[in-house]
Amino acid sequence: MSHEQTLILGFADYMEPTRKLAQASGLPLAEVDLHQFPDGETRVRLPEALPANVIFCRSLHHPNEKLVQLLLAAAGARALGARRLALVAPYLCYMRQDKAFHPGEVVSQKIVGRWIAEHFDGVLTVDAHLHRVATLRKAVPTQAAVNITATQPMAAFLAERFERPMLIGPDGESRQWVAAIAARDGFDFEVGQKTRLGDRNVQITLPEANYDGRDIVLVDDVASTGHTLLEAARQLQRYKPASLSVLVTHALFVGDAIERLREAGVDNIWSCDSIPHPTNAVSLARLLAGHLGDLN
Repeated sequence: MSHEQTLILGFADYMEPTRKLAQASGLPLAEVDLHQFPDGETRVRLPEALPANVIFCRSLHHPNEKLVQLLLAAAGARALGARRLALVAPYLCYMRQDKAFHPGEVVSQKIVGRWIAEHFDGVLTVDAHLHRVATLRKAVPTQAAVNITATQPMAAFLAERFERPMLIGPDGESRQWVAAIAARDGFDFEVGQKTRLGDRNVQITLPEANYDGRDIVLVDDVASTGHTLLEAARQLQRYKPASLSVLVTHALFVGDAIERLREAGVDNIWSCDSIPHPTNAVSLARLLAGHLGDLN
């Protein structure tokens, strides 16, 4: 996408990170105007004149209404002359249901992925939940499907705050993130094992290691209910760490997750700005800007 013929379109609920992306990439920015009618339907208004290339930027947490609005916006952009549409979705929804775990369950990853591919020529996301597919394109079969990781800005963030922290991934699925973050500065790391007994009931087994008196950082890609992080934090308290922190890419933290982590002795809770949240501490703007060219 050439800079001269490209416009970033953002939405009010994710405008500040989108503005940082526009600044980091040197691209112009405009806002999609949304108006919700009393019956719940949405009027979508775009700029009257659009260039050949349009990049929509929006985080897709709480996705159902947003997906409808994106459908309307994408169709409207085509009608106004945009020839190539890209979607920058730092948090990409419906990626976790990647198989039918029980008879009759709908595999939403494939359905939503195909829907996005039908309306956008390219998609850029961060740390998508892809545990049973090798690439993002398997889940979102669009021309350019780019899944990047936030591990480097997360590692830089920790290096500014700790001299020798110990990083812990609470379960096997977190290994790739904790290992990559630790590798940048040679931090120590361990990975626990998780047994899931229900949506809000998990058991964590931590490996034997010297945790005593360390600055410990629990690292994961997404925190939803926070129960996995919570159980790991509770187990770590027996070692009397110098500090106990949480760093995640995607901060969902539904319900009272933050309060429960605080009660479990977590001193710091940090996240990337892939989802707007009070814990946001790591900007992804420069990382995303550096990969916009991959959408060509």
